[in-house]
Amino acid sequence: MTCLPSSIRRGHCLCRRAALLLALLAIIPSLRAQTPGAFVSDYSQGQEAFPRFYKPYISQPVAPPDLSNSARISQLIRDGKLQLSLRDLLAIVLENNLDVDSARYEVLMADTDILRAKSGQAPRGTANIRVPSGLFAGAIGAGVSGTGGGGGAGAGGGGSSITGSARQISVGARGSYDPSLRVNFSMDNSTSPLNSIRVAGIPVVTTHTTAMQLSYSQAFTSGSSFSLSFTNQRQSSTQRSLLFNPDLSSRYNFSIHQNLLAGFGFSVNRRFLRVAERNRQLARDVFHQQAIQALSQAQNLYWDLVAARDRVRAAEQGLTVAEQLLRDNRKRAELGALAPLDVVAAEAEVAARQRDLVIEQTNSQLAELRLKNAISRQVDDAIGNAAIETTEALPDPQASEMPALDEAITQALRNRPEMVLSEGRVLNQEIAVEFTKDRLRPTLGIFGVLAGAGRSGALPTSVRQLGGFDFPEYAFGFSLSVPVFNRAAQADHTRSRLDLRQAETAVQQTRNQIQTEVRTAVIGLLQTRAQVASADKAVDKTRQTLDAEQKRLDAGVSTSYSVIQIQRDLITAEAAAVEARAAFARARVEYDRATGATLTNNQLSLDSALTGR
Repeated sequence: MTCLPSSIRRGHCLCRRAALLLALLAIIPSLRAQTPGAFVSDYSQGQEAFPRFYKPYISQPVAPPDLSNSARISQLIRDGKLQLSLRDLLAIVLENNLDVDSARYEVLMADTDILRAKSGQAPRGTANIRVPSGLFAGAIGAGVSGTGGGGGAGAGGGGSSITGSARQISVGARGSYDPSLRVNFSMDNSTSPLNSIRVAGIPVVTTHTTAMQLSYSQAFTSGSSFSLSFTNQRQSSTQRSLLFNPDLSSRYNFSIHQNLLAGFGFSVNRRFLRVAERNRQLARDVFHQQAIQALSQAQNLYWDLVAARDRVRAAEQGLTVAEQLLRDNRKRAELGALAPLDVVAAEAEVAARQRDLVIEQTNSQLAELRLKNAISRQVDDAIGNAAIETTEALPDPQASEMPALDEAITQALRNRPEMVLSEGRVLNQEIAVEFTKDRLRPTLGIFGVLAGAGRSGALPTSVRQLGGFDFPEYAFGFSLSVPVFNRAAQADHTRSRLDLRQAETAVQQTRNQIQTEVRTAVIGLLQTRAQVASADKAVDKTRQTLDAEQKRLDAGVSTSYSVIQIQRDLITAEAAAVEARAAFARARVEYDRATGATLTNNQLSLDSALTGR
């Protein structure tokens, strides 16, 4: 009895240790999930089966979406102000823009299609990358071949426990590129009434059967496949006159099949992998296209904000000038040199300029909000309360070289991701045409079977008979399938060729569209450059006119109304000059987009954009 408390304490201690161990095991996966290094960036390889054999049967780690803003934004906020250069803007967009984040997932999805195609199954494609329907031979989503089962279909057999049997042998293609290993185990107890006692010796027979089968099958990209199976069975029965009771029988079966016409060769059987590998590159081009769109949109919003701030300054200057005129008119009216009506007109002008200032300030705030939304995953308190200070001025057209049209078109056709995407779809359709052409041929396959059996009252004897090849079975043959009229294959092949012609037409359409966009962008650069020159000249002349009219008013040979009219003309001219420069900035952004040079002209690489760094 004295040992009982200590044993109880040891039991409690062991329980606590076991509970602690279980808790640690439960925490470790969550810790790994929170570790960035635990996430893989290439899903085309899959999990290694050695030395940890269980890895292929558990899900790969997939990082949850990061919906918080990058640290770069908080680093740029100082004293409640976000100082934003054009270079910082582009980096923040690549890090935080949700459209760009979504496009990155397509690259990872394309990696999973490669992994799937390596197993012999069809790629699934993505939202923006379609897999040619002709690759499936009329069965959307089908894989390379049959069921991946174990033993040969109808391939051999050792006969029943009483009589042997012979039959026709037929072995078809089976398995997939990923090997398939199967284990079947069963126990059966069967009692059957008989209508005769001549064979069994009794009217009711009870049979006990225990069986286990191991099978392995695999297909290859050459169009060949094989399967290997081993079966061991123990059977006891109440029937009489049996040679062995219990009866232990063993059997192995090796069968091989090779396509000679349709389905022969590496090119046809690797069609899924070829398309999946090309689609991974196309997914990069889809991302490139989305990155260009996001960066172009962000640059336009940046210049819109700069222009809005310039218009605010112009409105403030207009208000200052109007207020100065009001003060001067009041002094002249007090001295009797000016009619009271001129003071009222000056007051009305001040009110109008105050109204214009409020409008421009509102437009500036809206432009700032749109820019914040484009550069952040969420407008949180940090960025929402910060005022954006743009450090870039609207570009000077005189310092920009006008591009040559021919060079711009050549550059665009070489760099635009839309062109690469159109050409990639043509290459994918060519693979589909190659496959459907192969399907026009009849199906001819040759096969061979090698099997052996053993039967005895003891397992070692049965296995020895199996190894000694005491009861062999050999078989070989061919199977030929000729579809009469072959209309389905003809339709599939013709459809694939029509899809190819359509894809080739789309390439020319894309080429024409790109050329049109480049020409439009070059024209836009030339026009906005000329508009800036004209607007600057108009501002200069209007300012000179205002100075002269102000001097005439001081000399008493002009009216306040004339000065107010010229002031309005100056405000209009300055607003037009700001808009002309903003239009030129947007035209430069459009030119970079049209020529596919948005990333390169801003010293950005596609690989760095993909990583978001």
